Amino acid sequence: MTNFWADLPKPFFILAPMEAVTDVVFRHVVKKAGSPDIFFTEFTNATGWVHAGEKAIGSRLIRTEDENPIAAQIWGGEPGDMEQLAAHCKELGFHGIDINMGCPAKSAIKSGGSALIRKPELAAAAIAAARTAGLPVSVKTRLGYTHIDEWRGWLSHLLRQDIVNLTIHLRTKKEMSKVPAHHELIPEILALRDEIAPNTLITVNGDIENRTEGLALVEKYPGIDGIMIGRGIFHDPFCFSNVQPIGNKFSKTSAARASASASAGESEALREAVLENSVDEKANKMSLINLLHLHLDLFDQWDTPDHPRKFDPLKRFFKIYVNSFEGAAELRDKLMHTKNTTEVRAVLKEWSL
Repeated sequence: MTNFWADLPKPFFILAPMEAVTDVVFRHVVKKAGSPDIFFTEFTNATGWVHAGEKAIGSRLIRTEDENPIAAQIWGGEPGDMEQLAAHCKELGFHGIDINMGCPAKSAIKSGGSALIRKPELAAAAIAAARTAGLPVSVKTRLGYTHIDEWRGWLSHLLRQDIVNLTIHLRTKKEMSKVPAHHELIPEILALRDEIAPNTLITVNGDIENRTEGLALVEKYPGIDGIMIGRGIFHDPFCFSNVQPIGNKFSKTSAARASASASAGESEALREAVLENSVDEKANKMSLINLLHLHLDLFDQWDTPDHPRKFDPLKRFFKIYVNSFEGAAELRDKLMHTKNTTEVRAVLKEWSL
């Protein structure tokens, strides 16, 4: 078994798997903006695939050779089905299997997801079944199902299963994303890992918006191996980049310079600071719009007879690219009334004139 996890930089960064978001199209947009170290697919249900085939999973397991490494994230409550889908993922060329044991959605907890927190033996069987494919197996989970103090028993159980990486969304299933992530538990979790499974990597997830925040968390809690970013990608598609665009408001540097200059009566310096920020705003705006154009191009490229794509789900991405500059709300409203990618491009062309 080739274990790509062993060759990753520390800390490594992962784009979180998100239903109807992290498909082959959006992953390539993120790759262009600033690539994470690992990609995960959308969630793929093992039982659905075993009983209904490709039509049950749509394009969830499409991957390309330039996505390296990429893990297929699968879920389910039947070890036999997990074994079959894991073997299929190996045939498709995936580099690893990640098992979702944390999704709180009602559809998932009927047969998997965070429901496995309450079924530890089934969770262990699912891991063992996936491992038969000969790929490195990792797990993504939460602290517990209902209570925070479930974390020690549950994570101890998972660490005993000889997994290569354990990603922990630092909330319980019940908490969803309604409370701050429990970063304060990280030192105890790392100590538990060191005690039970020192070779298992620990990745943390929850309330981490970008690479800068991730690096700050690693500095605060040495021993974290990886950072997973999910919702942060909706606020900034460049969140994995080492060089992030400046937003449309005064940067802290420009604001401080302007304030100091104004108090000294240096109006020319203030004017330069304003102009500098205007240039930053324009560059940031065009970077975002260029990413939207890339998304449209990739959407059309992957809209094939074998895997037709519905247009309306594409609209959920507009807020990622059109949200941080003057006139964004008006432009976004126009885009939401479009019916195909041709109309989207026409609106963008008119707007740029």
